[in-house]
Amino acid sequence: MQGVSRLVIQLLYGSGLRLLECLRLRVKDLDFARYEIFVRDPKGRRDRVTTLPHAVETELRAHLQSARQIHDADVRLGFGSVVLPNALSGKLVNADRDWLWQWVFPATSRYVDVDAGTERRHHLHESAVQRAVHEAAMRSGLTKRVTCHTFRHSFRDIGT
Repeated sequence: MQGVSRLVIQLLYGSGLRLLECLRLRVKDLDFARYEIFVRDPKGRRDRVTTLPHAVETELRAHLQSARQIHDADVRLGFGSVVLPNALSGKLVNADRDWLWQWVFPATSRYVDVDAGTERRHHLHESAVQRAVHEAAMRSGLTKRVTCHTFRHSFRDIGT
């Protein structure tokens, strides 16, 4: 695997994240100083903190620079806003355009949010990563089923 899909899978494997938890990460959820990832609103509805693997730091920082360039270009074109969780859009004015609230893995294209009357960029769709995992498994000749969730189950938190 290569590119963004590879980085996502490395995070699933190294952090124990579910696929959608990873794709829904915001820039503010990454703490490089403490090597932690804050997971908001996961499947069980209880926020948690997990490990940010040292092995992906360089590649993740480079990816964030690319994502920042996409965001800056969107802002210059009059876009660059994301949907904020819960009622934050009313509390934090202009936070929807703030870099810290942007997706770590932005989609490759924008969509029209009919309710808000604006064009936005969502996070990468899970099917893109799922397809990449399936193709990599086929190319490697594996005879067992491999999914994105396989990598979550391969994670072992040393701290527990």
